[in-house]
Amino acid sequence: MAFITLDKNKLKHNFEQLDQLFENNNIQWAVVGKLLCGNEIFLREVLSLDIKQICDSRVSNLKAIKAINDQVETIYIKPAPNGSIDEIVEFADISFNTELETIKLLSQEAVKQNKHHKVVIMVELGELREGVLREDLIDFYQQVFNLPNIQIIGLGANLTCMYGILPNNDKLIQITLYKEVLELRFNKTIPYISGGASVTIPLIMNSSIPKAINHFRIGESLFMGTNAYDGSCYENLKQNVFKLHTEIIELHEKPMMPEGEVGLNMTGEKVSFNPEWEDSTNYRAIIDLGLLDIDIEHITPLWPDIEIVGASSDMIVIDLGQNPKKLKVGDTIPFHMDYMGILRIMNSDYVEKEII
Repeated sequence: MAFITLDKNKLKHNFEQLDQLFENNNIQWAVVGKLLCGNEIFLREVLSLDIKQICDSRVSNLKAIKAINDQVETIYIKPAPNGSIDEIVEFADISFNTELETIKLLSQEAVKQNKHHKVVIMVELGELREGVLREDLIDFYQQVFNLPNIQIIGLGANLTCMYGILPNNDKLIQITLYKEVLELRFNKTIPYISGGASVTIPLIMNSSIPKAINHFRIGESLFMGTNAYDGSCYENLKQNVFKLHTEIIELHEKPMMPEGEVGLNMTGEKVSFNPEWEDSTNYRAIIDLGLLDIDIEHITPLWPDIEIVGASSDMIVIDLGQNPKKLKVGDTIPFHMDYMGILRIMNSDYVEKEII
């Protein structure tokens, strides 16, 4: 078997540290919960932290959140597909938007449901993912401004997620200037600039973030304890909030060098072998996990001198060297997972999820 654990004490510690950081800098923040993949056990633990807002890119996850706590403010954080408009209005209090026609549909549905739907207009700052082009923003805002049952509560921006374009003061000051222009032109206050994510936290710490950036969306630093700007670990945050545990289902001392004619493996690759492996043996274990569940590039054994040497659809082979821990069949081995590793394995129904 394989299972993931969430350490509630580490999670609480990270939440409190981040909450204090944002409070000290007059910034509101939302938890990005898409890493949880709508898992009820983990969602309940996160929501117990008394968070004010939670973001997700799947409306089914927002529905699960509202079923647990209908008072928490939910945010849908990608452009809405037309087929999900009714559910987004029902389960998302706020949505991030870049398409005029989509906001018109949200307006129509909000009228139908007798709700006021809040929107954040995303602005393109160079990442070339979602965002209205800056030169089109004033006209775009004007067309959204008077739509019934729609309230524009902020401007937003996304950086780093696709091309790794890093945030800096110059980029973020652009969106603050557009906020000022829109407020002056339309005589309407825009309460929030949602310009911050985990990658933007270092700009708070070195006092280089514009004061008008007053809303952050945080996932990685909360759940990983890492600095998304450079991949380092924050000293005041806990790492390995999530751990992967896998059971050994076979363990034998075996030759390190395969025998026979080498062709393509199941993923279509031709594997090369180190000549130094000739005539060497090591203890090799098979663990109850495979490529169906996770990409081996996204997991690392937490114990030293253990190495992943191969994987197939439902098994991973690891080299234990001379097996100094005297591991045996039935024992479990812990692994660190990076953000993408957790995101993928949380979608596996074959891997159990536990709170510790």
